[in-house]
Amino acid sequence: MSTTQTRISTIALICIPTIKQDEAVSFYEKLGFEKRVDTPFGAGMRWIEMYAPEGTTGITLAPPPPGQELVAAQTGIILETDDIEETHAQMKALGVDVDARVSRMGDPVPPMFWFRDPSGHTLIVVQPNE
Repeated sequence: MSTTQTRISTIALICIPTIKQDEAVSFYEKLGFEKRVDTPFGAGMRWIEMYAPEGTTGITLAPPPPGQELVAAQTGIILETDDIEETHAQMKALGVDVDARVSRMGDPVPPMFWFRDPSGHTLIVVQPNE
């Protein structure tokens, strides 16, 4: 069996298909993300990269490929916070579509809650176990 590996070294960006890009940018900025890239590409499309205040992996808000419908998805994207209860309350106060309460499943699963972005995509916020 071969032990050959690729030269992939990191996860740089995670793409969330987005049609209403300006609305999505406003949403993620409201959560504290910073827009670092907003450039045209292809036929009338924009490539937008949003980054949380810490960390190096960004979220790309790009339209779905031509001819494909936008389908809201469970993204599997996990965002970290140092205070799950406060973050949940803040997001709720901002009008974000968040779960009613923080989920606590017990060790080793961290406390978490899910939220939906303007396109209906679901992301997760966790407070890592100490």
